[in-house]
Amino acid sequence: MATILIGTSGYSYTEWVGPVYPPGTSQGEYLNLYAQMFSTVELNFSYYRMPTADQMTRLLDQSGTQVMFSIKANESLTHTIDPDTWKQQANAFMSAVEVLAGHDKLGAVLLQFPYSFHYDPDRRRYLDAVLRHMGSLPLAIEFRNAQWYNNRTFQALRERNVALASIDLPALKGLPPVVDAKTADIAYIRLHGRNEETWWGSDAAARYDYLYSKHELETWVERIRAIAQQVTMIFIYFNNHRRGQAVANAKTLLQLLGKDRDS
Repeated sequence: MATILIGTSGYSYTEWVGPVYPPGTSQGEYLNLYAQMFSTVELNFSYYRMPTADQMTRLLDQSGTQVMFSIKANESLTHTIDPDTWKQQANAFMSAVEVLAGHDKLGAVLLQFPYSFHYDPDRRRYLDAVLRHMGSLPLAIEFRNAQWYNNRTFQALRERNVALASIDLPALKGLPPVVDAKTADIAYIRLHGRNEETWWGSDAAARYDYLYSKHELETWVERIRAIAQQVTMIFIYFNNHRRGQAVANAKTLLQLLGKDRDS
């Protein structure tokens, strides 16, 4: 049976002061308080700005080494890819996250590709190249375009031991189907909410402003238990972070699975 770690995508939100963190909490205290609730976190600031080794060292210190970190790849590797410079960007990213790996605190690196990343020869060649280049790290991949969901993709990920993320999204045309395909020794699950009306809008805050009901989370329990029979570790992250909703849902899922923070 796999180790199941549950947390949220990001933890450093000023709007969580009050709903999650006590009033008056300073930003430097967020991670230590977070670590008292959850044993893993998905870092997402790294998508917007390249992380550094010093930042990773500070995070280890602030967490008291109680937290397993996953980290989202920088946008230069998934959204704004420059054929001439992506390898340098990948090297800079890998150099930073090696600090986490060296302390056995790196869960996975998530490469999240946008809907516009289509299943075509040029993008398949790039994907092969970047996965090989970063293959020394534990990798997970999230496609937002359903075109990638085919046996050829699944087999290629298995050959590279790269986890295909299981994702919870609105049921909209073109988005990925409900699939839990084992392609690596670990599994990676991301729950984004089911806001059909706002998903394609430009307001990302509205897109992820969603609170799962207990019934909706109950439908995940058997799926998670089935996945746990096939892998060594499962990382589960809630991305519906508005007003601390991700925290509330993560705590509910822990309860439904009969787990505590350190499960």
